Amino acid sequence: MKSFLITLILAFLTVPGVASAKSPAEEHEEFLKNLPVKGMVTMVALGKKTCTQCKMMAPILEKLEKEYEGKAMIVFINLLKDPEQQYVYRLKALPTQVFFDPEGKEAFRHIGFMSEKDIVAQLEKMGVE
Repeated sequence: MKSFLITLILAFLTVPGVASAKSPAEEHEEFLKNLPVKGMVTMVALGKKTCTQCKMMAPILEKLEKEYEGKAMIVFINLLKDPEQQYVYRLKALPTQVFFDPEGKEAFRHIGFMSEKDIVAQLEKMGVE
């Protein structure tokens, strides 16, 4: 019985992708490292879930993330969860929205609340329909 269990465990560990599966924390870290998304306009909004302006923007970002799926990447980084990102994006105040062109170069930066209309206008200015 013991050898059967050992064989079963070894067989399970040799299935491609099973033993090397990443934890959610590792996947999140990899996602952050791959921002901005190459080949796609990316908007990175940075703030804290406790910030009043960030709370006001949350439904806007969720809506735009769905509307622009496949056309542009809309991402919110919660600095309560990922505080080191404030240094990556050289933040001066919250919330901050950083827009990147498809090559990954910063094209526009805004500090403070940004309305849906203004976000859409910036995306359109960058060629996103």
